[in-house]
Amino acid sequence: MITRTVTPSESGKRLHRYVRNLMPNYPLGQIYKMIDQGKVKVNGKRKKQNYEMAAGDELTIFIDDETFKQSSRAEKKVKYSGIRSDIDVVYEDDELMLVNKPAGLLTHPDQTEQKDTMITRVHAYLYKKGLLDSHLFSPATANRLDRNTSGLILIGKTAGMLHQLNQWIQKRELEKYYVTVVEGKVTGNGTITRALVRDEGRNRTIVVSGGGSGNSEEKEATTRYQALEYGQGYTLVEVELVSGRTHQIRTHFQSIGHPLLGDIKYGGKAVNGVNHQLLHAWKIVLPDGRTFTAQPPSLFRKVLRQAGIRLLTGAVGEN
Repeated sequence: MITRTVTPSESGKRLHRYVRNLMPNYPLGQIYKMIDQGKVKVNGKRKKQNYEMAAGDELTIFIDDETFKQSSRAEKKVKYSGIRSDIDVVYEDDELMLVNKPAGLLTHPDQTEQKDTMITRVHAYLYKKGLLDSHLFSPATANRLDRNTSGLILIGKTAGMLHQLNQWIQKRELEKYYVTVVEGKVTGNGTITRALVRDEGRNRTIVVSGGGSGNSEEKEATTRYQALEYGQGYTLVEVELVSGRTHQIRTHFQSIGHPLLGDIKYGGKAVNGVNHQLLHAWKIVLPDGRTFTAQPPSLFRKVLRQAGIRLLTGAVGEN
C-alpha cells in the first residue's frame, strides 16, 4: 500500500493523471482499471478518474512496494546550474505569478533554444527559492508571447490555478492590453474583426479577405484599439486583444495599412536599427478585478522619445 498527501502545487490535477505521473512506467489501462476497482482511493473513498485532487487529499494506492518502485520514475535531483534565474516578477503568491518578459526571449523552449527561455528562468527562480519541489506539477504559462514581444506572462504555480487561468482565457473573461507603435497616423478608437489563417510553413498569419475562404482552419479574430499619441509619422496605440490568435495584432494592423514599426515580416520598416515589432503586453485584468501592469522596455521608450511621443500617465506609464 502506497500513500501520498497532495501538496498545494499539485492541487487541481485529475486523479488518473496524478497516478499516471506517480507511475509513468505502469500501463495506463491498468491505472484506469485500478481506479475503477477501488484500488486507488482518496481520503479512504473511491473516486472517479477525473476527480480533481485538492491540497491535503490523501491518496492511497493498493499496490505492493516492489511493483510501485518498478513503475515509478527514479528520483533525480533537478539541477539548474547555468540557467538564469533573474526575472522581473510583477506579482507572486502561492498560486499565481506574473513576470515581465523581455523582448528577444522565447516563452518556451523550441528547436532553436532549450535552456534560456522565460519558463526555464521561472523554474530556476522558483527552484532557488525552494519552491519547485513537486514531482507531479511544474509551474506553466497560461499565455505565450512571441520572442520579440515583451510584457506580461501569466504563470500558474499550481495545477488548479493554471486550469483557472486557461478557463478565463478560453471564455474571454480575462482582459489583455498591449501597447505598440504603428506606422502612420491613427486616430480615435476602433475594432478590427477579420478572420485569420496560419501558414505554419512560412510562420505567417494571413488575413482572410471578403466573406471568408472556406478554409476549415480559418479563425475569427477581433482586435480593439485606442490611439494614444502621434508623432513624426508614428502612432502609439493601446490594443485590447479580444481573441488570442498567433500574430493577430501584427496581422490586423498590417491589414488596415498601419504595420507595426520594425515589423519587417508584416510590412513594417526598420527604424534606427529596430528590426522587430515594438509590441508590449502591458496590462492584464483578471475577472476578480485585480489589475497588473508592466512598463515597456527601454528600447520601446527610446523610440517614443525620438518620435516625440509621451507614454501617457495613467494609461501606460511615465517616461
